[in-house]
Amino acid sequence: MRYQVLSAAVAGNLLVMACQTQKPVTSATPAPAPAPGAVWHSDAYTVLRDGVVQGPYRATAASATALASNYHPPARALSPSIAFKFSLNGKDNELAPGQNHSFVALRGAGAGAGPLETPAIPFGQPPAVAVPGPDGAALAPGTAVKFRLDLRPVLAAFAKDGFYTTFRGEKIYRADFKHVYVAGDVAPLSWDFDNLGHKPELELKDGDGDGIYETTLVLAPQDAKTTAQEWHQTLNTDDFPQYKSGYPLADALYNLALEEARRAVEPDSTFRTGKEWAGVWTRDVSYSILLAQATLQPQSAMKSLLRKVGPTGRIVQDTGTGGAYPCSTDRMIWAVAAWEIYLVTGDEAWLRRVYPIVKQSIDDDLQNAYDPVTGLVRGESSFLDWREQTYPRWMQPADIYQSEALGTNAVHCQANRVLAQMARQLGHADVAADHERLVNQISHGVNQYLWLDKAGYYGQYRYGRGFGSVSPRAEALGEALSVCFGLADDARAKTVVARTPTVLFGIPCIYPQIPGIPPYHNDAVWPFVQSFWALAAAKTGNEASLTESMAAIYRPAALFLTNKENFVAGTGDFAGTQINSSNMLWSLSGSLGLVYKVLFGLTYQVDRLDFRPFVPQAFAGPRTLTNFKYRRAVLDIELNGFGNEIAAITLDGQPLPGAAVPAALTGRHALRIELKNQAPAPAPVNRVANAFSPETPQVAYAKNHLSWAPVAGAKAYKVLKNAQLLTANASAATGWPVPTAAYAEYQVIAVDGQGLESFASEPIAVTGEGTAAQQVQLETLAPKAKLPYQGFTGGGFVETSLAKNPVLAIPVTVPEAGLYALDFRYANGNGPVNTENKCALRTLRTGAGALLGTVVLPQRGAAEWSNWGFSNPLLVRLEKGKNELRLALEPANANMNGPVNQAMLDYLRVQRVQ
Repeated sequence: MRYQVLSAAVAGNLLVMACQTQKPVTSATPAPAPAPGAVWHSDAYTVLRDGVVQGPYRATAASATALASNYHPPARALSPSIAFKFSLNGKDNELAPGQNHSFVALRGAGAGAGPLETPAIPFGQPPAVAVPGPDGAALAPGTAVKFRLDLRPVLAAFAKDGFYTTFRGEKIYRADFKHVYVAGDVAPLSWDFDNLGHKPELELKDGDGDGIYETTLVLAPQDAKTTAQEWHQTLNTDDFPQYKSGYPLADALYNLALEEARRAVEPDSTFRTGKEWAGVWTRDVSYSILLAQATLQPQSAMKSLLRKVGPTGRIVQDTGTGGAYPCSTDRMIWAVAAWEIYLVTGDEAWLRRVYPIVKQSIDDDLQNAYDPVTGLVRGESSFLDWREQTYPRWMQPADIYQSEALGTNAVHCQANRVLAQMARQLGHADVAADHERLVNQISHGVNQYLWLDKAGYYGQYRYGRGFGSVSPRAEALGEALSVCFGLADDARAKTVVARTPTVLFGIPCIYPQIPGIPPYHNDAVWPFVQSFWALAAAKTGNEASLTESMAAIYRPAALFLTNKENFVAGTGDFAGTQINSSNMLWSLSGSLGLVYKVLFGLTYQVDRLDFRPFVPQAFAGPRTLTNFKYRRAVLDIELNGFGNEIAAITLDGQPLPGAAVPAALTGRHALRIELKNQAPAPAPVNRVANAFSPETPQVAYAKNHLSWAPVAGAKAYKVLKNAQLLTANASAATGWPVPTAAYAEYQVIAVDGQGLESFASEPIAVTGEGTAAQQVQLETLAPKAKLPYQGFTGGGFVETSLAKNPVLAIPVTVPEAGLYALDFRYANGNGPVNTENKCALRTLRTGAGALLGTVVLPQRGAAEWSNWGFSNPLLVRLEKGKNELRLALEPANANMNGPVNQAMLDYLRVQRVQ
């Protein structure tokens, strides 16, 4: 693919850099030649000194305070063949992934004026072969379709057995049945099962009680999503740092971001996450503070962070899978943001206030989330908190807790580093040493377990059940943070930036994309992530990557005339994403961060402000940043030239040693920087086509044999045993013989013709002879609950909460000493799998008090108390004979709710694995 960076140096010479690609990106028509004055050009769009051109759309900066754009979401011709399936209680539980019903939504000759109707499709009926629409036919916007579902097979199972068994073997009890929805591929249909309930029109109802459920939808409604056509600055932002350059577009986008930053502050002076998102969210404000808001609005940054401290003095994990903490643990980015505020302000009172909060939160995580075997931290990928968007469908919230993600580990590594720095600043050398050891532990674990030597970047996460394998997907924020936070050494950092895949419109959150999942985190670019990628590119001296990142941030802000949260990776359009907002705090902060942290290279230290500027040659020329406040000083900064090496730097006309302003400086000063006008050594960018991996195989086990249906697009399959590759070479066979000599977990990965891999399938545990799992029925050890829930085994189940059975003594007798997997069958109907904060957790110890691990009991569905599943497994060495265990609610097990930390426990499963 052709890729050009066009220099704006005074001489007007053009610098053309060939982009190294993993796979060629093709275009249906030749890319237009770059317009005069272009500073960036690709097959998709051009960035000019004063605007952006993308096909028929153009944005222009008339001045530093005015922008105009004719952009609107382009019309898309949709196939009339609609793919859909039904859903009980908002779960993907009717048909196996890749199997969908289909209906051709075209009105034939002589058809009436009413809505089209599907047949009454029995729930769970295998779909017929999809019928495509006639050649050239398109779905007419506004087509009404009545979806009809025959739910009588489910209702009959309720009447006969009290439950319905899904294709996955899961039982849905009549008492837990609440709603039935339709999901699909054309708006307002969606494949986002967890959020189907947010669209009431997707719920089917049985008005006459005959078992046929129906809803009528208007498909492909006229897309009203648009943005303003003009922006004129209307708020006074003169008190903020003022930026001017020879690039009217960059100046206008800076001022747009300043105005939106002002709009992002609520009347109580805390940050608003976005135009559509009121309130303070831990990760959003923290990443925004790191990018720009500590510099721009430190008092609002302080107040916002303190809003996310719970009553027990711990950082709040406010969003995440299965009831938030500890399925999600990236709240610790709060600590990194708090330290950034201290570096900016030098406020010792602030440091003393946040230090115990950070320490207590990390101490809790040490007990609940740190893996002593790998040295890594468990929990969902940082910011990627929408389960199906970045994880395989089979993973339950407990599985996500068990995973060890790149971005989250980078956050914890840096949180421990800043805690050590806080401790040294406050005179706690012993605490500092402890957390410096944890920095080394996490960094070592990331490089040992997540590094992909062949790819040249890190894997997305370790995942599985009893055994962990690495997902080879790239994860953009994690890759960037591994560089920015120093987990990658210099050599690895350079290859991470050079070899992590990017696509036409920027760096996608993950690569490759997951099939069948609509754009949000999957198949999307987020400007704030792109800004961290720009920081990583600058740190490694990769000019091509940095220039591409700046263009990828400028393009959407200019065309949309606001800082949107995300856009579709394949089209660059904000329409088509599942959720979006204008005036997004972390997006606008990323735009400002380009100026502060990249172009001017502002790097805060405890006792000084360092200047490490990097101006790509494409954006060469003079620029100023005036009225910049640093502690008790005000700086007017002039920067000339391009490159990342300083030729001369002066403060008030005198040489400035070390290119650093001391923290003790007071008053107003003039600072001038001359760059060497020398580009760093060329480094590549790995631009690739936006691609999707194969679907995850659905694997069955019977009679010592694994089998699976062929996966669309797959050319071969890999078989894993205990997370290790069994097959030296991938095979096209769809079966595998399994010995049963000892316990093992098996998984299958589909591989397409480009070598892209699916997720590994759900682990299938095969027990060896004489190693069948035993069950310890907990109602034999404590009073059984008198609640009307179903689906338990044995004689009942036990409730554990703050008041009931907070401690359980559990004797376990095993015939042989060895390593055993211990997990609990449980129910938690306190909330859905995707929101709220009522995950239950308990600590498991030996009778003598030795820590064995944390048992996590996440939410499994709102009011679904007969929905039973298993907690995370703990690998524990047991001695022959009787072993005393103790399951207890300890102070570190406080979740983010406070009053509700509750689950129902059926039995403890004990499985010998070694």
